[in-house]
Amino acid sequence: MAGDLALPLIDLASPDLDSTAKSIRKACVDYGFFYIVNHGIEESFFQQVLKESKKFFSLPLDEKMKLKTRKDNRGFNPLPSLTLDSPPEVQGDVYEGFFISSSKISHSQFNANKWPPEELLPFWKATMESYYEKMLAVSKKLISLMALSLGLDDLFFEKIGALHEPLAYVRLLHYPGKTFEGSCGRLGVSAHSDFGMVTLLLTDGVRGLQICRDKDRSPQLWEDVPHVHGALVVNVGDMLERWTNCLFRSTLHRVLTTEQERYSVAFFQDGDPACMIECLESCCSKENPPRFPAIQCADYLQGHISAELYNLGLN
Repeated sequence: MAGDLALPLIDLASPDLDSTAKSIRKACVDYGFFYIVNHGIEESFFQQVLKESKKFFSLPLDEKMKLKTRKDNRGFNPLPSLTLDSPPEVQGDVYEGFFISSSKISHSQFNANKWPPEELLPFWKATMESYYEKMLAVSKKLISLMALSLGLDDLFFEKIGALHEPLAYVRLLHYPGKTFEGSCGRLGVSAHSDFGMVTLLLTDGVRGLQICRDKDRSPQLWEDVPHVHGALVVNVGDMLERWTNCLFRSTLHRVLTTEQERYSVAFFQDGDPACMIECLESCCSKENPPRFPAIQCADYLQGHISAELYNLGLN
């Protein structure tokens, strides 16, 4: 372990777009992780989302299981979930989750969201739908700044259709801590990288998130990502790493179990399945040719979504 990591802090409200874009580029190249502040979402709303999440995970298991996710990848995942990187005989990671996506998405692999009954949680659906829309807006603003950081027009990803009807979803996560008997010696979430464009993470202040900047190092060096009040944690996904010819880093990360319960909310922006993922001109040259062939986003996502469903035991 290397202790706490001082990740870059990016101010989304800064009027100096050029300086902000340069800071984002450096953060994506050096770490693949950074914080964003002044993103336009009030701390009181974050607390409301975490409060409603806690209300759901506090329901009796039989109530939660009525919303168990199937192949549509929406709804409740009970604990322990299958690990992302461990063999089948390992018991699994110590978390439970809930998937929500946009009801407007027409892509076949996503059907209607599952919602707890209003009589049990009267404000739950409205809160989560509002969170989804707010995070979608923040992710689009962030991606426009990322485009600038790559020497592109700020609307580049919109113009190529990457944000037309993107697959994006909210994943509520609950780590039970010492309240779960089987948590001893097991990870909250195993080491992995996210497969989409970009992830925005809300945390409740309880420690646990770690990153490994050099996945090929042996032994691996894991660094703690501390909570920053009012900030969202951002990380680059495999898709954006591929788009940038590995200029931007999709960093390995995991969550440790602690004695405390931990709640977090991840927003995954995975792009529109109809767009093409091909090496950006600003990220390749004769000396540094494209490392990956062009691929339609749908084909890229389908393999990763199928793998995730398998890891969740839903295939």
